[in-house]
Amino acid sequence: MTYAHWKTGKHEDPSVFELFFRKNPFGGAFTIFCGLDECLKHIQTFAFSASDIRYLKTEVPSLAHAEDDFFEYLASLSTTNERHFRVHALAEGTVCFPRVPMIVVEAPLGLGQLLETTLLNLVNYPSLLCTNAARMVLRGKGKPCIEFGLRRAQGPDGACSASKYSYIGGFVATSNVQAGKMFGIPISGTHAHSFVQSFTCLEEVAEICRLLDKTKENNQLLPFLPQVLRHREEMYKGEQRKNNVGSSPSPPRTNDGELAAFCAYACAFPDTCLCLIDTYDTLQSGLPNFICVAKALIDFGYTPKGVRLDSGDLAALSYKCQQTFQALAETTSMGVWNDMTIVASNDINEDTLQQLQSVRHGITAYGIGTNLVTCQKQPALGCVYKLVEWKGQPRIKLSQDFGKITIPGKKRVYRLIGKDGKALVDYMTLAMTTAEQASDPPPQPGQRILCRDPFRPDKRLAVTPTKVIHLHACVFPKNSDDNNDGPSIPKARDHVKQELGALPTELTDYHPPPSSSSSYSKSSSIPPKYEVMVSQTLFEFLRKVWEDEAPVEERS
Repeated sequence: MTYAHWKTGKHEDPSVFELFFRKNPFGGAFTIFCGLDECLKHIQTFAFSASDIRYLKTEVPSLAHAEDDFFEYLASLSTTNERHFRVHALAEGTVCFPRVPMIVVEAPLGLGQLLETTLLNLVNYPSLLCTNAARMVLRGKGKPCIEFGLRRAQGPDGACSASKYSYIGGFVATSNVQAGKMFGIPISGTHAHSFVQSFTCLEEVAEICRLLDKTKENNQLLPFLPQVLRHREEMYKGEQRKNNVGSSPSPPRTNDGELAAFCAYACAFPDTCLCLIDTYDTLQSGLPNFICVAKALIDFGYTPKGVRLDSGDLAALSYKCQQTFQALAETTSMGVWNDMTIVASNDINEDTLQQLQSVRHGITAYGIGTNLVTCQKQPALGCVYKLVEWKGQPRIKLSQDFGKITIPGKKRVYRLIGKDGKALVDYMTLAMTTAEQASDPPPQPGQRILCRDPFRPDKRLAVTPTKVIHLHACVFPKNSDDNNDGPSIPKARDHVKQELGALPTELTDYHPPPSSSSSYSKSSSIPPKYEVMVSQTLFEFLRKVWEDEAPVEERS
């Protein structure tokens, strides 16, 4: 395509492209823009190497007969040396809506066209993933969400991207150590079932499990297993008294291999011991075994962290764990039992989190993997990259599907904020000036603003904002007067939180019904709509360009 532009001499024509999407993902009411940092890295280093040129010349059939001058043109391309190249974008982590440009590229036509595919790739998945993460965090109602998706992600690049953008979206940690190293994300995780299965009897740990007793001053490593077994014996005797059973000791009912595994894990990680308790039987073996080990850790001066559930009825099992810990807190007068973490995993998705809100459970944190990193509910966002201005003239894409009609011309976008500090509407104005049409002045707080639906002439809205936010900033070149410092992960994470807090609650509270559900009315499956509207000037401009470009049906 760029070769065709070059052949016709159009490759240097000044142009404006917009990157946006047409529909919010996951049946929801908002999207979070992410990926700007990677886009800027690509833009700053964009160039064709000598090996790139050789490959295009010799291995791409469609360019086999291209002139040498074309390849010289490609070799000369550079965003840093192109004085007519500028990029405006939303801030990383900005909540956005259909048709609002996420990135605006002002460039010569050939260069702008060459950037299209990579920019789409670098925005689509990060924005989709961050939105998915934020929706799950909202459904979690304040309970920490931990990203557990490395094993199920689409390759190592997808895994690290998922860790990064789920953290920006509100997750508190990742099990991906590489992502922790790369991006400074807190690391969290537990052992696997295979760790428990690798132990078969207590004799395996009788001699090797030793732990520093922090309650004593001798700094000696003392045997850990005897203290665990004392607590297990006391547990059995207590159950016998409760059930009025004879005084003869009953045989152990928990799995000894599991208990040995918990002892080994506790001695390896005494300050962060959180055990996976569903390898054999959660309530009959895993929970009692953990309690014995946790009591021994407390005796040695440590604080056990809790348990993880990875199968079964997560609500019922977690509630039973919580009840057991609360009973121990009362009988031992130790508050540590009330602080136990109960992590639930096992293919958790947004629907699971929503359903858990309506049932009794004891879950305090969620470990979420597959449905987060693969965005199983919707695997693609569907961003597009469209030409809206060429040589100072508006360009439009028409379609019988109104959703695919573009809004022509270079635009400015503002978020109008109401008296309660919540967003009222996103307002697009015309930023280009033609012989027939002047650009719009920026809206002002306290000013009554007439907003028009770009495709419904009957839909109008008068808004008087208390605050007006200009959504785009120049992000390239870096020496622009209005340039910011560039996105960072902590900055983007904070921005997501602020942005979600500034949305009307009906947008963040809305949860679409599960696809298999028949208990919802048709109206309840329609998400609340946040309006993206245009100025009167842009409304009329759109109509004029539309009529100028659309063919007129002829009849005789």
